[in-house]
Amino acid sequence: MDTMTRWHITGWEFAALAFAALLVGFSKTAVSGANTVSLAVFAAVLPARASTGVLLPVLIAGDLLAVLTYRRHAHWPTLWRLFPAVAGGVVAGTVFLMWADDGIVRTSIGAILLLMAAVTVWRRRTADTERDPDAVVTRGGRIKARSYGVLGGFTTMVANAGGPVMAMYLLSAGFRKLGFLGTSAFFFLIVNVSKVPFSVGLGLIDGRSLLLDAALVGFVVPGALLGKWAVNRINQRLFEQLVIAATVVGGVQLLLP
Repeated sequence: MDTMTRWHITGWEFAALAFAALLVGFSKTAVSGANTVSLAVFAAVLPARASTGVLLPVLIAGDLLAVLTYRRHAHWPTLWRLFPAVAGGVVAGTVFLMWADDGIVRTSIGAILLLMAAVTVWRRRTADTERDPDAVVTRGGRIKARSYGVLGGFTTMVANAGGPVMAMYLLSAGFRKLGFLGTSAFFFLIVNVSKVPFSVGLGLIDGRSLLLDAALVGFVVPGALLGKWAVNRINQRLFEQLVIAATVVGGVQLLLP
C-alpha cells in the first residue's frame, strides 16, 4: 500500500495495472500483440513517461516465461536477420523522440500498426503457396526482415509497442504457432533487456518503479500459464486472426484522443 500511496494509485487503478500485467503474461505465451492494451492501461494510470519504465520489467518477466515455455521453437536465422535492422530502428526512434510530442508519437505508431495489419491480411489472401520461415535467407526475405526490423525497433523505442509490428512480420513470413511464439520470445527478451540501461539512465527505472514492479510481476505468471493452456486449444487460423485483431485494436486505441 505504501507503494500505491507514493504513486497516488487507488485500489481500482492498481487492479487495472494488475489486469494489464496478467494480459502481458497471456500475450507472451498465447496471442502476441494483445499486450498493446496493457500499454494503454499503464499510460492511463501512471504518468506517460514513467509508465514506460514501470512496464519494461513486467514485459521482461513475461519474456522470460515465454522463453522457458517455447525455447525449443525459436528460428534463429530470422532473429539474426532482424537484430541489425532493429538497432537502426532504435536509433531512428531516439531521433524521432527528440522533436515529436506524445500526440505525434501515438498517431504515428497507431497508423503503422493498422498499415501492417492491412498489408498482412492482403498478402495472406493473395498468396498462392504457403510460406516457409527459411525464406528469410532470400533477397526478398532479407529486405522484408530489414523493413519490419526498423519498424519494430522504432516502435519499441518510442512506446514499448514493437510487439504488434513483429507479430505482423512473423505472420507474413509464414510462421506456425510454436515457431512464432518461440522466435518472438527470444527476440523481445534480448531487445527489452538491452533497453534497461537506457531506461535507468533516463530515470525511467528507479527504486520506486521497481517497488511497483515487484507488486505487479506476480500477476504475469498466471497470465502466462493461462496463455500456455489456451494456445494448445487455438487452431492456426484462429491464432492468426486473434493476433491481427489484437494489433488492429491496439492501433485504433493509439489513434483515439
